[in-house]
Amino acid sequence: MSRFRDLARILIGTGIAVAASFAAPASPPNIVFILADDLGISDLRCYGSAWHDTPNLDRLAREGRRFTSAYAAAPICSASRAALLTGRSPARLGLEFVIKDPPAVPPTDHRLQPPPYPRELPLSEVTLAEVLGPGGYATGYFGKWHLNPHAGSYLKWSDTLGPLQQGYAEGDETFGSHPYSERGAAAQPRPALTTGDYGSDALTEKAIGFLRAHRHERFFLHLSHYYVHDPVRTRAAWLVEKYQARLPAGADPRRAAYAAMVETLDHLVGQVLQELDALGLSENTLVVFTSDNGGHPVFAANGPSRGSKWNLYEGGIRVPWIVRWPGVVPAGTESDAPFIGTDLLPSLCASAGVPPPAGVTLDGENVLPLWTGAGATRPDRSFVWHFPYYHPEVKFAEALPRIGVNDFAVSQTRPHSALRSGDRVLLHFWETGVSELYDTARDPGQQVDLAPTDPEGARHLRRQLESELKQQGARTATVIPRT
Repeated sequence: MSRFRDLARILIGTGIAVAASFAAPASPPNIVFILADDLGISDLRCYGSAWHDTPNLDRLAREGRRFTSAYAAAPICSASRAALLTGRSPARLGLEFVIKDPPAVPPTDHRLQPPPYPRELPLSEVTLAEVLGPGGYATGYFGKWHLNPHAGSYLKWSDTLGPLQQGYAEGDETFGSHPYSERGAAAQPRPALTTGDYGSDALTEKAIGFLRAHRHERFFLHLSHYYVHDPVRTRAAWLVEKYQARLPAGADPRRAAYAAMVETLDHLVGQVLQELDALGLSENTLVVFTSDNGGHPVFAANGPSRGSKWNLYEGGIRVPWIVRWPGVVPAGTESDAPFIGTDLLPSLCASAGVPPPAGVTLDGENVLPLWTGAGATRPDRSFVWHFPYYHPEVKFAEALPRIGVNDFAVSQTRPHSALRSGDRVLLHFWETGVSELYDTARDPGQQVDLAPTDPEGARHLRRQLESELKQQGARTATVIPRT
């Protein structure tokens, strides 16, 4: 019972009462964190997809708790991943965009000049593995890192700045069966898969090997998939044919290949879940599944949310988030209480019974009570996002000028920041100084801007946004002098 008392103290320490029905195991759980790449909030059947078959993730949701207002800390890869690893906001990290190799610099043909591109996640930042490893966990990282410059080839881990230098004891960067594996010398045509065959995936196999090797230890598996990031293509022609018959008339045919990739991701997650069952580990393993940002605008139907990857409307930052911990997280439940990717580190610390890193300013909070159903989000809590860049970086004028709902095209994204307080979301655009205000409970598609009718409410949230960005030391886009 001492372990229960320890965990209860951690939960009560958040200021949230522990429900009488809460149960805790006699020892800390194993932890499996699975991160998808560019998977949208509406891509899974359990999140309302009308087209995609995702039986394994649907099963995970039935056996765990599904969250409908979980947010990525950024609308783009590297920034979101850094926040998950450290519990610190992209603004505080100065890592608000994807990592770029020198000498790349932001374009200068806009009204504002974005800050320099981020180059790396510094070794001085404390990661999940650097907290859980000393806490008694075997740590393994498998898959996409994207927090160091490409070390000789695309997405290759650095031998000085990769996960093995950031606390993870072992791991592998293989692309597995993702189309990235067909780049360069490997870009040779391969035969189509027969019906029912998803193909082998070396990344999943290596992750499963880690589970087997550490089955008698306490472990933390960080599985970072490359699916469903573009390029969007697949050897599973049988899956493409299946989805071609389902998609609406006139839909971009690439969406059928994208759907095949979503189902393949689901299959690969299912292999990990099945291995946990086979090893007898499921009952004492905390599984967390999410995505790094919203879905790609060309392929993913992010509606009813507005926007997509690369912008701070709901479609760019609201992500699927499923938590399973048998006997602790109530099965078959869902919650619309909001939380954010920076909450992962303090929440996993709480589940493992280890303290968060000392002397480090965290932007995330322990939301384990929310995961377990023992508590709720603080009513006064707010969430902040900051994206001081333009996108797309090239051919900006050719992109759609307005960000809409399910446009299935890339839109123009300009430097902007956002704040959520309660159900209200403010977006502030730095080029024009214009703010937009939305009630996400009544208007999930963010179609009715309330700022003109509630200017004082918009001004209040803007002051709060600017105060929090200043406190985080956020870098800003600046006016470009013109001669």
